[in-house]
Amino acid sequence: MSVRIGHVDLCTSHPGSWVPILRDLGAEITCCWDSGDTRPDGFAAEFAEQHKIANAVADPSEMIGKIDVAIVHSANWDKHVELARPFVEAGVSVLVDKPMVGCLRDANQLLDWAKMGKRVTGGSSLRFAQEVRDFLAEPVEERGTVHTAFVGCGVDEFNYGIHAYSTLSNLMGPGIRSVRYLGASAQKHIRVEWDDGRVGFLSIGKPGPQGAWLPFYLTAVTEKAVRQITVAAGSIYRSLLEAVLPYLAGEQADPPIPMTELIEPELAAMAARQSWMRGGAEVFLTDLSLDDGGYDGKQFSIEYARARLGK
Repeated sequence: MSVRIGHVDLCTSHPGSWVPILRDLGAEITCCWDSGDTRPDGFAAEFAEQHKIANAVADPSEMIGKIDVAIVHSANWDKHVELARPFVEAGVSVLVDKPMVGCLRDANQLLDWAKMGKRVTGGSSLRFAQEVRDFLAEPVEERGTVHTAFVGCGVDEFNYGIHAYSTLSNLMGPGIRSVRYLGASAQKHIRVEWDDGRVGFLSIGKPGPQGAWLPFYLTAVTEKAVRQITVAAGSIYRSLLEAVLPYLAGEQADPPIPMTELIEPELAAMAARQSWMRGGAEVFLTDLSLDDGGYDGKQFSIEYARARLGK
């Protein structure tokens, strides 16, 4: 695969973790840029030297003409759409890292770009977790049809919690109808219902006062059996990049998952937030409003920087 890639913002650990995978898949990393939101001054140049990247640019727009794919990594998901915009308008493919967006307005922009035929994809790597796909690849007459699932992970309710929503969507497919907050113990507990009546239960958020990492786990209940699956964290980035790169490089006409389906985990999380703000009311995805600011990406980025740099 011959494709040139630029890392747009270096806020998280993902850019550095993805470089060797991308190169192994045949991509060339030609550019990087950092906002300085969670990294020290001059980090882009340091990153470029460390990873042997030719161009550490002062402005993301300088990448245009030097890359075929932009990967937007900002820890502040409220910046994702605006960081992606100049690349989309220039005909550059874009991968938007998780969470893709935190509010309905930005979700609608991704959907609009998809309708226009722009090459935009992304989201949580758990949407492509191989362990779940291997389970779904088994003959349905042997594994049965999943009617109830239990999924969870740790750390926080959105930046990391989106992995749980995405694992559930990977397993159950599209068609989320409504979401309801059920209450909390150490974590928040969420009920997700599909149009056909199937349900999933999520356990997300901080497992303790300081938050903690937990394995990505799910239990799938079918009429044939109960299956417990733990996703190996070490393989999830490759699963994502192998799935999306052919599309982003123009070698595949259609995205691996249409945007209307890909955005459902983020929409479900927005509905969950509304539900717990409303005391556990059932919130339909169609109830989401442009008036709701959703999850605050700027505040998350500030907290992320404080934890990393002591800002």
